[in-house]
Amino acid sequence: KILARSGDVLTTHQAEAIDDAGIEVVRIRSALTCESRRGICAKCYGLNLATGNLVGHGEAIGIIAAQSIGEPGTQLTMRTFHLGGIASAGVSPELVTEHDGLLVYMDLRVVQNEEGHWLVLNKNGSLHIVRDEGRTLEDYKKLLRNKSIEPLQSFNVELGTAIFFADGAKIRVKTKVGQWEQHSSPIICERPGYVRYEDLVEGISTQKEVNKQTGQVELIVKQHRGELHPQIAIYSDSEYSELIGTYAIPSGAVISMKEGQYVSAGMILAKLPRGAIKTKDITGGLPRVAELFEARKPKDAAEIAKIDGVVDFRDVQKNKRIVIVRDEVTSMEEEHLIPLTKHLIVQKGDNVVKGQQLTEGLVVSQEILDICGVRELQKYLVNQVQEVYRLQGVDINDKHVEIIVRQMLQKVRITDPGDTTFLHGEDVDKKTFHEQNRKTMEEGGKPASAAPVLLGITRASLGTESFVSAASFQETTRVLTEAASESKTDYLLDIKANLIMGHMIPGGTGYEYHKRVNRFIDAKSAEDLEIDFNSEVEVIGLS
Repeated sequence: KILARSGDVLTTHQAEAIDDAGIEVVRIRSALTCESRRGICAKCYGLNLATGNLVGHGEAIGIIAAQSIGEPGTQLTMRTFHLGGIASAGVSPELVTEHDGLLVYMDLRVVQNEEGHWLVLNKNGSLHIVRDEGRTLEDYKKLLRNKSIEPLQSFNVELGTAIFFADGAKIRVKTKVGQWEQHSSPIICERPGYVRYEDLVEGISTQKEVNKQTGQVELIVKQHRGELHPQIAIYSDSEYSELIGTYAIPSGAVISMKEGQYVSAGMILAKLPRGAIKTKDITGGLPRVAELFEARKPKDAAEIAKIDGVVDFRDVQKNKRIVIVRDEVTSMEEEHLIPLTKHLIVQKGDNVVKGQQLTEGLVVSQEILDICGVRELQKYLVNQVQEVYRLQGVDINDKHVEIIVRQMLQKVRITDPGDTTFLHGEDVDKKTFHEQNRKTMEEGGKPASAAPVLLGITRASLGTESFVSAASFQETTRVLTEAASESKTDYLLDIKANLIMGHMIPGGTGYEYHKRVNRFIDAKSAEDLEIDFNSEVEVIGLS
C-alpha cells in the first residue's frame, strides 16, 4: 500500500499512517532547500497556515513571515528583564521521567563516586529515555545518533549532574534519574590521588572570604595579572612524585579541597558559582533576535572547535592558554588561543566534534558557517531565534523563520572565477552564479567556485537585484550611484518597487499567473468556457 508519493503535501492522516508503519526517516521539502528562481515554490512552502490549504500562487509569504515574527516581538521587548540572572528559563535541577523506558547516555563522560552515583564530566551531553524494543544499548546509541528513532524524552545534561542509574538501565515513569547543582558548576576529580596547589598564591591569585550565608571562610581564586596559572594537580602519592592530572581553576571559583588531602574519584575539587558564569551569557528577548538576524558578532563570543578530536592543553603564552584539538586518526591538530579570563567548559581528554563550544559564551554565526557548513548554520539560526520566542511562550511556525534565514544566505563569494566573468572575492547572487556557470560549462569553459556568505537582513535587503526597493530602504544616494555606475536595469519584479512606481503589485490577483488566467477567460466566450485548472497550472515561484 502506498502511503504517500514524492511531491505530495502530507495530511495529518498520512503523517500518522507513516508513523504507525514504523518508517523512521522521511525527506521533506523546506523553504531552506527550495531551488526556485524567484520566491519559493508552493510545495516547498506547504500549507497556508490561515486556511490549512496549499499556499496559493502569488501570496506574499515574505511579508507574512516578517509580520509573524515582528508581531510577537512587541511582547518580547517588555519582557527581557525577566530573563536575566542565574538558571534562567526555569530549568528544573531535577531530571524526572515522564515515560517508562531505557535510559541511554549520549556523549557523556562520567565517573562513579563513593555513593554509587555517576557524575558528568563534560558539557553538551544528553540523557534519553527510549522505548524498550529489545535492542542492544549500542544499537540504540547508533539509531539516536543517526536520528533514526525519536526518544520518548530527552534531557540536556549540565556539567556536574549526578545520575542515579547506569547507562542502559530500565526506568519507570516519574523516576528521578538525576539532579544538578543549581547555583554552582563543579570541577570534579576523575581519579583518586593527593591534592597539590599550583600557582594558588594567597593575596595574589587567591583570597580568603567569609561566606555570608554559611559563615565559613572560603578560599576563592581572584582575577589577577601576571604569569600565574592557578590549578590543582593530583598526584598518586603524598610525596608528589607521579602526576595523574591537572585541573585549571578559573577566577571566581571556590576551592573545596585542602593541599595534601587525599581525594577519591568523583569528589569536587572546586565550585564555580553559576552567577559568575552566567552574567554575560544571557542576551534575552528582542536584542538577541536582532543580533541573530543582523549576523552580528556577540560580545564575549565563545570559541568553537574547528575539527573533531580530543582536547589537550599546552603551556600559556601572553595570558592566553593554548588548547589543542587533535584528530587521533589523521594526527591533524588545530590550535586555539583562549584568554585565561575565559571559562573553559572542556577538560583535557574530552572528545569534541567540530562546532562544539570550548568556552562559555554565545557562538558567532559566521564561524558556524565556515566550520560546519550551510545546513548546520540554518539549523542553528532557526533554533536560536525560536528559543527566544519559546521562553516567552510564543509559538511561531518554523517556516517563517526559515524564509528569513534563506534570504540571509542568498549570496555566495567567488573563490575561483574560472573562465567566467566574475571577479575573485565578488559577492554574487546564487542564481546568477549557477546560471553563469551553466553557460560557461556549455561553452566548454571552467566553472567558477564560491563559498556561501551570511549577510545580516539589512545588508541582504540592500543587496537585492531591485535598486528601486533597495534605495527606498537605506543609503539611497549610495544605492542609486552604484546602480547608475553599473548601468543596472530594474525589471520591477518585487512588491516594493511596483508600489513606488504606482503599478499594480505582483501579489495576490495582481500576480502574473492570475493575470494569465484572466486573459484566458476574457478570450473565450462564456458558453464554451471549460477550464481544467489542474492541467493548466504550472509551478511558478512566488514573488
